[in-house]
Amino acid sequence: MDQSQIKDIPALYSKIQSKAKEIGFIMPSDLYIGSLLKTLISSRINANILEIGTGAGLSLAWMVDGLCENSQLTTIDNDPQLTNIAKEFFEENPKLSIVCEDGEKWIENYEGPLFDLIFADAWPGKYSHIDETLAMVKPGGFYVIDDMNPQKNWPLGHAEKAEQLIKTLEERNDFNLTKMNWSTGVILMTKI
Repeated sequence: MDQSQIKDIPALYSKIQSKAKEIGFIMPSDLYIGSLLKTLISSRINANILEIGTGAGLSLAWMVDGLCENSQLTTIDNDPQLTNIAKEFFEENPKLSIVCEDGEKWIENYEGPLFDLIFADAWPGKYSHIDETLAMVKPGGFYVIDDMNPQKNWPLGHAEKAEQLIKTLEERNDFNLTKMNWSTGVILMTKI
């Protein structure tokens, strides 16, 4: 099996990738996590999905492709330049809400329905507000994070934060957890 043979890359992916390079965005999600997210999301009917950390929209392209009819996806980023790129490519999609807001404040103020899947790809929901974020996952729902293996762009001291996060997640008894030394290092959790 050759895992690098990814067939169903979203039509917008290369255009978003070009735009990300144009603005110097150096933290894009790779094809592997995108493919995994699409697969997980497509398993849910009438799903409520959350992405924390829109970035330039590369993982978002995969997630949108995986949405079934009557599903909704909310994506949040605090950088207006990045959310504007996402809006450029996805604003017409009625299944999608693109929010430019501080993720921590958004999490603190959220009072809506629980999520079938949360992809936390930013500091909020991953390194801060973890308990609040995990409380927003419905039973049977997924919590996904990537970039858990050392990355070239990690600042000094971040490796220790990642190790502590892994330990914190492993200690939870309300989720099943799988660590995958694949892509950039993925943790997939399912709420019990």
